[in-house]
Amino acid sequence: MNEKLDRRKKYTRMVLKESLMSLLKTKQLSAITVKEICEHADINRSTFYAHYTDPFDLLEQIEEEIIADVNAYLSQYNFSQEEESLQMTERLLAYIASKYDICQTLLNENSDHSFERRVMEVARTFLVKSWTENNKMDPDISEYASTFLIGGSINIIKQWLANDMDQSPEQIARLINSVEICSKHND
Repeated sequence: MNEKLDRRKKYTRMVLKESLMSLLKTKQLSAITVKEICEHADINRSTFYAHYTDPFDLLEQIEEEIIADVNAYLSQYNFSQEEESLQMTERLLAYIASKYDICQTLLNENSDHSFERRVMEVARTFLVKSWTENNKMDPDISEYASTFLIGGSINIIKQWLANDMDQSPEQIARLINSVEICSKHND
């Protein structure tokens, strides 16, 4: 009986998430109501509230799952060397490609940019230490340089998703990893 409840709970959460993702393709989160989500999912409102407090909570849970997946995925690798950094970027892009629909929706113009900020923090955690060591970056400017590089990388990924992933993950990873910033700091 307990397994049946777990499957029902998983199914309910899945259809609510799919419903929100579908609505986010055309509307901003602030314009989406619980009623719309429930109608789209063919679930009643009380069931929604048994799982989530509001659409923002639902979106946060979706983002949490993806960020946790990305962290677990990237934690499997050691990215201290340049070639491993390229491989990590390729793996990250392959993960994004495997979650194409959800990532494109979370990074589109209707999103509230919280997912984008969270992805930037994950990238900062995994990339910056390796990148600054490999490029002998001055610590005084490394935070600025990493913000520039990660922000640019996110925009490259958004463009890649918008273009229906017209290039391979390897090609995009090479593009992202080819960017260099002058490591000299002038006073």
